[in-house]
Amino acid sequence: MNYFNYFTEIEDTFIRRRGKNLFLSPIDWAMMESWQDRGIPMHIVIRSINSVFDIYDKQPPGTRSIKSLIYCREEIEVQFADWSRSQVGKSDGSGSEEAAYSVDEIAAHITKSMETLAGIANDELKEDISRSVARLEELKANLTDNFESIDGTLSDIEKLLERAMLTNWPKPHLKVLEKETAAQLKAYKAEMEPEAYKNTFDLMLLKRLREEAGIPRLGLFYL
Repeated sequence: MNYFNYFTEIEDTFIRRRGKNLFLSPIDWAMMESWQDRGIPMHIVIRSINSVFDIYDKQPPGTRSIKSLIYCREEIEVQFADWSRSQVGKSDGSGSEEAAYSVDEIAAHITKSMETLAGIANDELKEDISRSVARLEELKANLTDNFESIDGTLSDIEKLLERAMLTNWPKPHLKVLEKETAAQLKAYKAEMEPEAYKNTFDLMLLKRLREEAGIPRLGLFYL
């Protein structure tokens, strides 16, 4: 399962069940990204969406419509918790999605990421980008078939770059992006737990920063 399929399959399911052409909002995309980052399987998300709509479809006409994936969030959390408990004690052997990757594919992914990072002309991020490229070069030179370890290292490098963007971005422009992100989330804030709101806010802000800087996603899921 690649990055593109995870998002498009979930989007297609939601739009099909809603029965109307509807573009997903930035908060929907941020939530999908958070589910992917947490390792929530696609089938859990899709099953939860269908469960929510199955209940909604039985309600009388005129009931509040489901306009966003946020209305499916609670069911997804419940089903993911149930699924996680069912996995306790099971083998971590073959079955994982990372096992579908090859060392050559990962090496190519790392090479492409290094080339993208090296091509970024941003004085504020120059030092941290250089450090990230050096760590990627070291990782590539010592690749093994321990995909979990590789993904962990890639995640650490991503976090380094995220901290660099949040720390070194021009403060006035960062404030503008924060205000725009808060405005996009305003309609949903009252329905979200504080921690969920903060996580979603951070994901949306970092997404904007990555897009502006041209920073690639590094995890194996983005292969």
